[in-house]
Amino acid sequence: MSQIDAIENLYEKLVAEAIDKTQQPDDQEDFLTDVMCVALNRLPSKYYRHSVDMVFYMAEGEMDAMKKDSLVAVKQAREFVRGHKREL
Repeated sequence: MSQIDAIENLYEKLVAEAIDKTQQPDDQEDFLTDVMCVALNRLPSKYYRHSVDMVFYMAEGEMDAMKKDSLVAVKQAREFVRGHKREL
């Protein structure tokens, strides 16, 4: 694994968690993948190399705000994707 492979975007994890919290029984994998893409495009990037770096450098309450922002972005993305279904 190269050094570049060790870089991650924290919002990817938070959006995935928000998707899990809002998942409906009839949600299909393609739909959820589109929701994740749309939600991530609505959020800023927050890259880190080591998870301990995120904890050390984050201001108090920042993680809670990021989780809230992720949940809002996922809810908005779900509505957007529902309203813009792809024709296959």
